[in-house]
Amino acid sequence: MTLSMHQFTSAGAGYQKSLEGWAKAGIKQVEPAAQQLDNFLKQHSLADAKRILTDNGLTVVSGAIGTMGLWEPNPNFNRNLDEFKRRCEQFAFLGAPVVYSPGVTAARFTLDDYKASPAQIRKVADTAAQFKIKVCAEFVRSSTFMASLPTALQLHRAAAHPSFGILFDTYHFFSGPSKIEDLEMIRPGEILHAHINDTPAIPRELLDLQSRLAPGDGIAPLKSILSKLASKGYQGPISVELFLPMYQQADPFTLATELMHKTKPILDL
Repeated sequence: MTLSMHQFTSAGAGYQKSLEGWAKAGIKQVEPAAQQLDNFLKQHSLADAKRILTDNGLTVVSGAIGTMGLWEPNPNFNRNLDEFKRRCEQFAFLGAPVVYSPGVTAARFTLDDYKASPAQIRKVADTAAQFKIKVCAEFVRSSTFMASLPTALQLHRAAAHPSFGILFDTYHFFSGPSKIEDLEMIRPGEILHAHINDTPAIPRELLDLQSRLAPGDGIAPLKSILSKLASKGYQGPISVELFLPMYQQADPFTLATELMHKTKPILDL
């Protein structure tokens, strides 16, 4: 696996400064985020955004599009799909082969909603395919619809679309309802992208979507998890995605240098 940086990790620096700082540290692969891109586009063009990538020798491996409500049945799905299409156009222009949407929701669902979801997923995947990219669903530890790896895999197989896959996040996997043995369920090609982050040694009831640590600073068996992913066929980039202010407000060059040092032993499978 190869190291990538998710733009949430240096959100405080903004689109341009985060990319330039990472590149200076030796990062080659990146995962731009919609919020940082939007702020940059207030004064620049999309062509300018792409130029920063190419001028710094950076390759986009995934795009954090920020659009929610794509996987679970909800009354705003058509509006969300329109927004998704706009994001696909943007991120395809930047060179992203994959974009993703997390399954964040607190709504209540029934078995009928799970039966309806695959048809909805296929519409999302059809939209991504128009731009010659793929789309991932990210299972999220606190989601009331897609919180675990087994549920994500079940929906993936029911949708059976060549432009749809799963984003595997080590924090959501280890700190959520998934079990280590669930990794055995993965089939080659089902995981399209991955995020790496660690889990603090505090009661899981106190964990939220932001309380994740740099790889190696927590208690998650990251090397074992990634080794199993590799045995199941995933050999792609894996992005460090962090949210705490001590990361997001840090100097991007200094932070990327530190994260490269901490993550390399974990990725040397």
